[in-house]
Amino acid sequence: MTKSLRLAFVADIHHGENSFTKVGSAALPLMDEFRRFVAETRPDAVIDLGDRISDVDHATDLRLEREVAEAFAPIATPRFHLCGNHDRDHLSVAENEEILGQPLGHRTVDLGDWRLVLWAADSRIHRPGGFVLREADLIWLAATVEAADRPLVVMSHVPVSGHGQTGNYYFERNPASSTYPGAERVRAVLARAKVPMVCIAGHVHWNTLTTVDAIPHLTLQSLTESFTTLPGPAGAFALLELGDTIAWTVHGQDPFTARIDTAGTLRRWMTPLQPFDEHPELRQRRVAQAALLGTPT
Repeated sequence: MTKSLRLAFVADIHHGENSFTKVGSAALPLMDEFRRFVAETRPDAVIDLGDRISDVDHATDLRLEREVAEAFAPIATPRFHLCGNHDRDHLSVAENEEILGQPLGHRTVDLGDWRLVLWAADSRIHRPGGFVLREADLIWLAATVEAADRPLVVMSHVPVSGHGQTGNYYFERNPASSTYPGAERVRAVLARAKVPMVCIAGHVHWNTLTTVDAIPHLTLQSLTESFTTLPGPAGAFALLELGDTIAWTVHGQDPFTARIDTAGTLRRWMTPLQPFDEHPELRQRRVAQAALLGTPT
């Protein structure tokens, strides 16, 4: 039996002007609610999954990021931040680090019986080109998974599950911007784990649970997104409770819950079948049927 651990999450705060369905003007008031939530639930750590602002230009983004940092400052609980793509459009990682007062590269943190893995893969959207899955980022994650001697909570801004985007306001018609090219390589690295695991991400602005190779991948709704809660923002933040069960509860106007057996995340699934018309056994069966019926193959 593993000792229980509690983590509070917030994602995609998008402080700034209202933009499309992001109600950025509500970000700081909603951060007041998040601070009250943290005070009430008393988690062991607080995780910010990135996209703290809606980017404008260098000077404006510095101001916006500092205002979000000030909103986090009263939280005494240990907290950890990741950079999202909007935090990186006009600002460097070093500038984000200076504002938040902590390193923002890859990190692992052992809390109780669990290891937090803050996978700070490149979250900048390069133009042209989009997201870039850098080999050094993948190698760091592979080494971390290989060395794991306790259950892992793998956190990133960008999800890697490969889940579909049908119905998503931003990504249904822009699926390439919802994940990394080559994300299947990340999933293959994760599948090598010999310990229980859960993956948490933001970026896509909705609540999802996708299970791949028995590993649960959860995404958290944005604090200020409204496409699922029109006309107001979702006001979403979550509590992850870890023990023999992985319990995920999203609060706000777009609530979501999931309960997963921790030990069950160690199972690995059968390798997916190749295309039917390429599978030799199925092809042989079709040839035999065609010969029986006297029809061409």
